[in-house]
Amino acid sequence: MEGFLADNVINGNWGEMWFNSQYMAEVISLKAELNIKYEAVTRTRHLIDGQKMTGIEGKGEFKLHKVSSFIMKQVSEALKQGKSPTFTIISKLADPDSFGGERIALYGCKLDKSILADWEARKNGEESYSFTFEDWEILDSI
Repeated sequence: MEGFLADNVINGNWGEMWFNSQYMAEVISLKAELNIKYEAVTRTRHLIDGQKMTGIEGKGEFKLHKVSSFIMKQVSEALKQGKSPTFTIISKLADPDSFGGERIALYGCKLDKSILADWEARKNGEESYSFTFEDWEILDSI
């Protein structure tokens, strides 16, 4: 890209999230990333090892204003039945001043924990969840 206007920088204020098709208006932030795993490959006549990709790990985190028990109930019900709670998360970021929007679907999401209680006097409630995911799809890109 040869140039852009400051207004074209996409702003997280226009982010949205869906958790198993449920729109989450209370979302504060969402992050998903792919961590690439490598193993060293020793080569003759080279002092530096090469690197061979051996896997990919999908990890993420989202933060919500605490306004309901929705996530707690979704995870708790599955765990009580002895099932592994698995979800689909969709992220959308579409600033009207930017060149477009991005939508990413994350499949096979598994939360690392379930929050049953977390509060503090004189503090607005928030929930932070880290998760792993098994697959992804870029639905829209800029």
